[in-house]
Amino acid sequence: MSALRTFRQARMRIARATEFCGFQSVRRVAVAAAAPTQKEEGDISNAFASLSGLEFKPLAPRFADIKAQLIHGRHDEIQTSWERLLASLREEVPLIANTGPKIIPEIDYKDLDSPSEHFSNEYRKRGVAIVRGAIPESEALQLKENLRAYIQQNPHTKAFPPENPQVFELYWSPSQVRARSHPNLLRTQTFLMSYWHSKDPNALVSSQHPIVYADRVRMRLPGDNKFALGPHIDGGGPERWEPEGYGRGKVYDKIWQGEWEQYDPWESSCRLPVNSDMYDGSSSCSMFRMAQGWLAMSETGPFEGTLLVNPLLSRATAYLLLRPFFSPIKKASDPSADVFSSEFLAPNNWRLDREPNSWLHGASPGMGQELRGFLHPHLELHKTMTHVPTVRPGDYVAWHCDTIHAVDSIHNGKSDSSVLYIPSCPLTELNARGLADLRDAFLKGTPAPDFPGGIGESQHIGRPKAEDVAAMTNDLGLQSFGLKEWDSSVPYLSPGQREVLDRSNKILGFYT
Repeated sequence: MSALRTFRQARMRIARATEFCGFQSVRRVAVAAAAPTQKEEGDISNAFASLSGLEFKPLAPRFADIKAQLIHGRHDEIQTSWERLLASLREEVPLIANTGPKIIPEIDYKDLDSPSEHFSNEYRKRGVAIVRGAIPESEALQLKENLRAYIQQNPHTKAFPPENPQVFELYWSPSQVRARSHPNLLRTQTFLMSYWHSKDPNALVSSQHPIVYADRVRMRLPGDNKFALGPHIDGGGPERWEPEGYGRGKVYDKIWQGEWEQYDPWESSCRLPVNSDMYDGSSSCSMFRMAQGWLAMSETGPFEGTLLVNPLLSRATAYLLLRPFFSPIKKASDPSADVFSSEFLAPNNWRLDREPNSWLHGASPGMGQELRGFLHPHLELHKTMTHVPTVRPGDYVAWHCDTIHAVDSIHNGKSDSSVLYIPSCPLTELNARGLADLRDAFLKGTPAPDFPGGIGESQHIGRPKAEDVAAMTNDLGLQSFGLKEWDSSVPYLSPGQREVLDRSNKILGFYT
């Protein structure tokens, strides 16, 4: 089949898709109701209390009732599990501090079909990994040059901070569209999502069918200290404790039952009912991202404006969730400090609050979950927040959706630290609905639905159209963008996968 014929067929399929996803969305309205309204205009600073100049404080009184219900009748179990957790942290913290960036497992793109046992074990334990050479270095460098040209063509592009841009409110630049739909990157995402599993064989989720999630661009310059985003977790704040948030899927029930060691961060079926954006927050994620990630477009090392992660994963999650239930018996001499004495951290200095208060340390409705030394002292963030090793253009860094992460407070390097934020999302019904909204935003050139609204790139010069996607990727890339239907008749699919493909095709308007 000729390339021209293939392109024409792809364009016809796109026309069919856009007929349903564009501005007269009859079938989508029937399936998923009206498209959501845009969020208020803004930038990345609106997503975090610390960047917005807000203080951490107790929440509404109802959160005290939520906390009381979570541990009702299990006070002794929670107390002993807390003590076991602190003992485990005392072992893990020095190991991480002494190992440094080497604790983060790495794999070459060419080895994705045969990962070592060491890599697999460490990725499951640490929740973060680097895939070296996910796309060729020359391609990654060209993406950066093309991105610079796009920004120069469109000087009205919003960014943070506005006086010296480091993070751009771009979602549909040619470089981003090309990178997200790159066959190598889709294969990388599929590989990383394969570490997830489901206890329900019929769960409506497929990690073999990655879909697009549009996120921003970072092009951080030497000397910058404005984009000083401290330790945080995306995917909600108070929602992790709320019955109508993560409680919908009982994601953290083992932790609430005093059995944090049995908590499985890689089980996917429990995440499907979750509502991680109960407050319609700026930059709050409404889709299920198995892993966050970015594609490097520059060579960047520790302290050069790069990423830090906390490789404790399950232990850090358990601590974050249990911390609001405990108070020190003897207060610290300086409660605002980031480093505390061993006497203050000792298990016998901490007791369970029999009558919970409304504190959810670092959680603010509609904003990301933040962590600080004075709020989460036993994590010893000054020791456990670990730089990713030096990356080169084309390397892909991924971290589990529950992983604590941050960026260097100051970029002390000599060249730009540039990345495209590209998470890994499986196909689910929720994600298919999100993809339908993303497809609408892409066709209109407006910001991705989870992010601050406005006209976005609708008037940008050089913004790609649907036919451009068809010309730069393959069928898998078109499917990931919601521009081509999935084939649910292939023989290797499980019943759950087959069903979610069919339902997603209907949500996207490919058939009734």
